[in-house]
Amino acid sequence: MTSATASNVKIEKLVLTKLRGFCAGVVRAIDIVEKALEVCGRPVYVRHEIIHNRYVVDDLRAKGAVFVEEFKDVPEGVWMIYSAHGVSPQVRDEAKAKKFKVIDATCPLVTKVHLEAIQLAKEGFTIILIGHEEHVETIGTMGEAPEHIRVVATPQEAETVQVADPNKVAYLTQTTLSLDDTAEIVQVLKRRFPKLEMPKKDDICYATQNRQNAVKAIVPHVDVLLVLGAPNSSNSVRLKEVAQAKGASSYLIERATDIKPEWLEGRVKTLGLTASASCPEVLVQEVVDFCKKNFGVTVVEEFETVEEDVKFSLPYELEKLIRDR
Repeated sequence: MTSATASNVKIEKLVLTKLRGFCAGVVRAIDIVEKALEVCGRPVYVRHEIIHNRYVVDDLRAKGAVFVEEFKDVPEGVWMIYSAHGVSPQVRDEAKAKKFKVIDATCPLVTKVHLEAIQLAKEGFTIILIGHEEHVETIGTMGEAPEHIRVVATPQEAETVQVADPNKVAYLTQTTLSLDDTAEIVQVLKRRFPKLEMPKKDDICYATQNRQNAVKAIVPHVDVLLVLGAPNSSNSVRLKEVAQAKGASSYLIERATDIKPEWLEGRVKTLGLTASASCPEVLVQEVVDFCKKNFGVTVVEEFETVEEDVKFSLPYELEKLIRDR
């Protein structure tokens, strides 16, 4: 059987989650880079991708942002922006040694987790950080108290993690995880450590959870769900996994041209589409136009769940620069 082609795929309806795309932390992070370019001039350096989206990063690079992973080849005294994922104290010390003028774009919800880790470490707790060890957000949080923190990614790891004092254990979570996945890990930790200290407020980002809930709500109404986001974006991958856990066929794409017609051939009358918290609306519209052109879509609807009205202010140091200008 030959692969499907766009010409023999016919979709009646495209349904979009109304709640999709940029969260308040991402809007703030992009705004920080754009305003810094205006008031500080070019170039402005950014440690790590400001958010995990190639389209956004390339657009900011074209405007004069320089993205770096390490500081060794960066000139002294430049403007340096920390990404929305946060950095460790070690990175801050490196920046100070190189006399960087720093603007911190760390998402306030990530900052909250950092502050919790610092406080718990001061109180002598072993901190179980539920997250992915290689993720830049987890690396930053780990750096706040490395001798106190143990990273756990699965219930199996939660079963075997070792702590100094079973009566002094707390847990925190990477902000972009699935609440369902972390719940299973937390149950294991509660069983092993009955006095487990919980965060005063859930660490998982409100926007991450809202987008996951929207996916759960839409999957019974579509035949296939496309998730628009980057493969190195944790919240993007989680959306696909949430849909699959609900029994849906779901695929992660970065751009409209990533859609494979064979995913849709024969059985798809209603196609669903959502976008991760780090995906711009322009790419959503690109997919809509692509589906109209290639798959004969004539009906486009939005699936409504909840609305968000969260906004985060700019960092003080950038607001001051804008005022002084």
